[in-house]
Amino acid sequence: MIALPLLGAAVLLLGGRRTDRWGHLLGVAMSLGAFVVAVVAFVEMLGLSPAQRRQGVPLYQFIPGVADMGLLIDPLSISFALLITGVGSLIHIYSIGYMSHDVDRRRFFAYLNLFVAAMLLLVLADNYVALFIGWEGVGLASYLLIGFWQFKPSAAAAAKKAFIVNRVGDFGLLIAIFTVFTTFGTVAFGDLTGETVSGAIQSGGASQGTITAIGLLLLLGACGKSAQLPLQSWLLDAMEGPTPVSALIHAATMVTAGVYLVVRSGAFFEAAPTAQLVVTIVGVATLLAGAIIGCAKDDIKKGLAGSTMSQIGYMMLGAGLGPVGYAFAIAHLIGHGFFKANMFLGAGSVMHAMNDEVDMRKYGGLFSVMKVTAATFIVGYLAIIGFPLLSGYFTKDGIIETAMEHNQILGWLAVLGAGITGFYMSRMVFMTFFGKKRWADDAHPHESPSVMTVPLVLLSIGSIVLGAFLVLDNRFMRFLAPAVGLPEELPGFHPFSVPGLATLGLVAVGVIFAWVRYGSAEVPAVAPRGSFLTTFARRDLYGDALNEALFMRPGQWLARIAVFFDNRGIDGLVNGLAAGIGGTSGRLRRIQTGYVRSYALSILFGAAVVVGALLYVGNM
Repeated sequence: MIALPLLGAAVLLLGGRRTDRWGHLLGVAMSLGAFVVAVVAFVEMLGLSPAQRRQGVPLYQFIPGVADMGLLIDPLSISFALLITGVGSLIHIYSIGYMSHDVDRRRFFAYLNLFVAAMLLLVLADNYVALFIGWEGVGLASYLLIGFWQFKPSAAAAAKKAFIVNRVGDFGLLIAIFTVFTTFGTVAFGDLTGETVSGAIQSGGASQGTITAIGLLLLLGACGKSAQLPLQSWLLDAMEGPTPVSALIHAATMVTAGVYLVVRSGAFFEAAPTAQLVVTIVGVATLLAGAIIGCAKDDIKKGLAGSTMSQIGYMMLGAGLGPVGYAFAIAHLIGHGFFKANMFLGAGSVMHAMNDEVDMRKYGGLFSVMKVTAATFIVGYLAIIGFPLLSGYFTKDGIIETAMEHNQILGWLAVLGAGITGFYMSRMVFMTFFGKKRWADDAHPHESPSVMTVPLVLLSIGSIVLGAFLVLDNRFMRFLAPAVGLPEELPGFHPFSVPGLATLGLVAVGVIFAWVRYGSAEVPAVAPRGSFLTTFARRDLYGDALNEALFMRPGQWLARIAVFFDNRGIDGLVNGLAAGIGGTSGRLRRIQTGYVRSYALSILFGAAVVVGALLYVGNM
């Protein structure tokens, strides 16, 4: 699985322009090949008993005494592998049409292959060190893809921003790995079970504070990759990359890595209730923040980016709720992979037809000319808002009901987030596909070619059926049990529960409000100024301003102070000493005239001084 896309990236990058004519085909073939391997491994796993569905694949000795390079095939890793390679392959196929006119298409497919390979290493690694290599590989690939159009200053800046913000999270993950090794003497997932961690606490080998610190540091790493508060600021800027990049990052790869890390590290969080509570708080805060941001964005891609931030928040909330929450979180992650890739690629299809215009205020009425794109996008929209019987209805409501059982406040805040989701996603659909035509005179919207629409259709099918397939009869929870454990009591699906009905009611209110504001009413060509709350949301809740105030500007002053101290202190001392010696030397050299009579007079004067001194001493 890993070697095929990695080989594709190597051939396309090292082959250079000689591979331009067929490079995109090789990129697609390598991703599809990895998907086939994943399917074969999945089918083979299904033929094993649950007790045997955790297989190690040793590769080679990596760091003697610390970590070997090996892979872990279990229900959790194979679920991610299927998502990464399956949805990733559809994005590769879509990119053939979307990037058809780009002169660097071959290099784009090389980076896509590299992204898939790095993400597969991350989820298939059997220890934290190997996971970290894939973790950094994903960071590198995201930097290359977000800044793919590096001739645009905004794209180059967005790539650097994503890279730097993620280094903050990576620092937390590194410290966590160091602490795990010094505490337990291993970094292998197979050795770090719940029994191992709880036994170390009981025996005194690890304190409760140490386990809590490990959990919080792991969460910091997860917040960076999954764009959770307070490390979310890179996500919306990442829209500067080509639209298939947004689909890959938001649906199948980068932002899912943090959720995977928290679930894979469940032994630490279950042993540290404080860290587990912080995970749920971060998840709820982020799902609300992302939803609020999505309400005020006129850029269709940035609106979807806020949506991703919010939906990953739901997954984080579930990941902080134990084994029941793990299953719902990963089920929602898989369903989200389909309907969010569907919507991002649908947004790309709209941009492809509208001369790369991203402002929804300049759309309207596109359903009549882009029926396939519109229909598939609407399926994804219905899935994400939790329309009954579609994927999000089962997976997101499962997270909300589980949260209600653990903490009523967190549960009702998640219900509120669902209502806001109904509003901002409906706003996006109404502004784009319905209402009056607001196109520019030079815009001639048309349906995209089949190489772009077929992936949309396949993704929309997954958006419809996956939720019910995974959640009903606790099918996915039982499948994941060998990797994350099984709760003592399996939950049932309650379509008419109070939280479920409240969620549907708030979503309906959000949809109706969006129709009144953006469906039936005139949409102004220029966004109204709005209230303070609107400005607050448009400016991403002042996340960038906060980072500038807390880090950038103090960093600038610190740099200026350091420069002043270096110039006036260090350099001043060195330069002053050099100037003093130089000046003294310049004056002393004047006594060296080169005339013998001057030297004789000096010797006579010196001798007189010596003789006078001797006579004075002798008479004392």
